[in-house]
Amino acid sequence: MASSNKHEFVILGGHFSGLSVAHYLLRHTIPFLSKLDSSITYHVTIVTPNTHFYWKVGVPRAMVGPDLIPLSDMFVPIADGFKEYSSDRYSFVQGSAVGLEPEKKTVNVELVSGGTRTMNYSTLIVATGTTASTALWSIIGSHENSINALKEMHKALPSAKTILIAGGGPAGTETCGEIASHFPKAKIAHLSGSSRLLERLLPSTSKDAESRLVKLGVEVVHNIRVTASTKKQDGTTELKLSDGSTRTVDVFIESTGGKLNTGFLPPSWLNQKGQLLTNDKTLRPTAPGTEGVYAAGDAGSYSSGGILDIKNSVVPLCSTIAIDLAAKISSGKSAQPKQQEFKPWKDTQIVPIGPKGGVGQLFGWRIPSLMVWGIKGRTYMIDQMPGFVKGADFIKA
Repeated sequence: MASSNKHEFVILGGHFSGLSVAHYLLRHTIPFLSKLDSSITYHVTIVTPNTHFYWKVGVPRAMVGPDLIPLSDMFVPIADGFKEYSSDRYSFVQGSAVGLEPEKKTVNVELVSGGTRTMNYSTLIVATGTTASTALWSIIGSHENSINALKEMHKALPSAKTILIAGGGPAGTETCGEIASHFPKAKIAHLSGSSRLLERLLPSTSKDAESRLVKLGVEVVHNIRVTASTKKQDGTTELKLSDGSTRTVDVFIESTGGKLNTGFLPPSWLNQKGQLLTNDKTLRPTAPGTEGVYAAGDAGSYSSGGILDIKNSVVPLCSTIAIDLAAKISSGKSAQPKQQEFKPWKDTQIVPIGPKGGVGQLFGWRIPSLMVWGIKGRTYMIDQMPGFVKGADFIKA
C-alpha cells in the first residue's frame, strides 16, 4: 500500500481513455487536491504495453494506400504528449495488468521486458479498453506489428480479386466503402453477422448504408458469420461460415470488434460483458470491494464504446475521483469539487462510406451525407490525433 503522505494514481492503459484521464488528473484534479492538503504528494503512473498511440479511427482509409493517410501520421509516441509535466509527477511502465489484490491495493503487471512487477496504488483507474483479433485494428505487442499489418493491406488489396469483410459495425462498413471506392473491379462481400448493418442506428439509416454499399458493387450478406479462417500456402484464406458453407478469398478482413481487457479484475465486479459495474451518471463503481478503483472508457459499464463516450466521461469521472479523495483529506470547510454527471450522446454514429459521404445520426436524428463527409469522411479526423495524445480537450477544467 502507498505511504500515507504519498498518493499514487495508477492508470492501466495508455490509449484514448487512459491518456485523457492522466492529463486531467495532472492538470486539474491533483492541483485541486494539493490545495486541500499540501503535505500529500501525488504521482501518476501509466501502465501500458504500447509506446505509441495508434489512430485506429483512420484504419479503414489508411489500409487502402499510404498516399491516403501516411503511416507516419497514424502513430505518435505517447511520451511526446507529456513533455509539459515535470518528470517527478508521472512515469510510464511498459506492461499489462495480469492480477489484482484489492485488499492490499496492489496490481500485478507483466512487463514487456520480461518478468512481473507488483505495483502499489492509492487510486486505480482501469482504462484497458479492448484488443482486436488482429494488429490491423489494435496494437498487439509492438506498434510495428500494426504498421506491418497496414503495409500488408497496401500490398494485397490492389491485386485482390475477391475480398471479404466480416463485421457490420462502423469499422466494417467504413472499410467496405473505402475498398470498394478505390478498387471497383474487386468482388467484395460484406458479412454483417446480424440482421442488418449498424444495429445501433435507425433501420432506415442501416438501409441507406446498405444501399450505398450495393451501389459500389458490394455483396451485403446478413445473419451469417465467419466461424473459422485458414491461411493457405498460396496466400488466399479459406473461410468457414455459420451456414455450413465455405469461401476462399484473396483478402479477408475481420472487423468484428475487440475483446475487453478486464480479465484480471474480480468477476463479481463485472457485468456480463466484462465491464466494471458503475453508476451511469457519476461513473462511481457499484460492486462491493471496489473502493479506490475506477473505470475509464470501454472498461466501464456506462460506456457503449467509441470516442464520444470517452470524451464525455473524462470530466465526470475525474470529478468523482476528486470528491471521493477530498472527503478523506478535507474537514469540509474548504471548497469541495462539484459532481459532474456523464451525459452520453445516445444514438449517435458517423459512418463514412467511401470518400464522398456516408450515413450518420446525432442523438437519433439522421444527418446528411455532406455532413458525414465534413465531420469524419474528409480526413478521418487524423488532425485530432495529436490533441488526444496531449489531452488538448482538457486544457481547461
